[in-house]
Amino acid sequence: MLLVLCVDLDDDLGRKTGIPTPVIGADDVTEAAVALATADPEDSDVNVLFQGVNVHDELAAEGEAVEVAAVTGVDGADVKANRAVGQEVDRVLAELSTGEEVSAVVITDGAQDESVLPVIRSRMPIDGMRRVVVRQAQDLESLYYTIKQVLADPETRGTILIPLGVVLLIYPLVVVANLFDVAGAAVLGILSGAVGLYSLFRGLGLEDTVDGTAESVRNVLYTGRVTLVTYVVALALVVVGGVQGVDTVDVVRTAQGSPLAAGTALAAFVHGFVQWLGVAGVTSSLGQITDEYLAGRFRWRYLNAPFYVAAIAVVLFAVSGFFLPDAPGVTALGLSELAMALAAGTLIGVLSTLAFAVAESQLPSAEPV
Repeated sequence: MLLVLCVDLDDDLGRKTGIPTPVIGADDVTEAAVALATADPEDSDVNVLFQGVNVHDELAAEGEAVEVAAVTGVDGADVKANRAVGQEVDRVLAELSTGEEVSAVVITDGAQDESVLPVIRSRMPIDGMRRVVVRQAQDLESLYYTIKQVLADPETRGTILIPLGVVLLIYPLVVVANLFDVAGAAVLGILSGAVGLYSLFRGLGLEDTVDGTAESVRNVLYTGRVTLVTYVVALALVVVGGVQGVDTVDVVRTAQGSPLAAGTALAAFVHGFVQWLGVAGVTSSLGQITDEYLAGRFRWRYLNAPFYVAAIAVVLFAVSGFFLPDAPGVTALGLSELAMALAAGTLIGVLSTLAFAVAESQLPSAEPV
């Protein structure tokens, strides 16, 4: 059996005529169409109902087993309207229970009503769909609905309208800049750079990462975590260490009196940088240990972290100093001194591991949350 299904997603039929829905049967649908046309002659759903009856009569004249029905949604959100249409379709199918498989021809008045097609398709096959609109307004209606959907979607709105707004602001901002004796080219360069960065940002999908980072920082601020302070201090120490590493390279170059080989330059940079890096690592790890203790998740083995950082810093400092000549601010080491530094780094790591393993086995610690 074929069901000609007239869809009125925003329930103009029920709201304007008071006729209960669904409406089943050619005679009843015709009466409903006349009532709606009387109540509001400009309503496009009038055309949908008459078109449904017309399709029903054509198919019936060809000997097709066919019925026509009108279903409505609700005036409001699309999800609620789609659900209401689905419930009325179920009632129509229940009343048409003839033991035959029912398929549908859907009649709508525009793109918006077609959002309900998946709901109908989940209940019966759809053999066809016909959109009934005034011919002169068909493209305009589709364009209007598309623009409405774009403006209603926050993600699409941000992706399209923000760059468009920046582009439209370029000329007036350049004019304003010229009034204040600011080079218009500079303003143009800044705005085009901003649009380019925004396009890369959206294209690479970094918005979720940035939102997650901002949420993490907000949580850290509100919960009073020590790591926020220690990470900032560690970052400052790393920056200072980088500057110190570059200065060490210059000192060694001056002391040698000739350009440095790549290996020597790397050793000089590490020699000046690693001390500050070690202090930064110890600072950040102590902050993390403190937070774990305050949160009740402390384990004795966590205390290994600062000792490991110190051991690695000692080893790198000694190895880089072994390859450097005597110079101001450089600790040049001989082979025996290098061996002692390597042994000291190894002992620090091994002894801290053993000590805290014993402590964890003998002393209680907080259970992980």
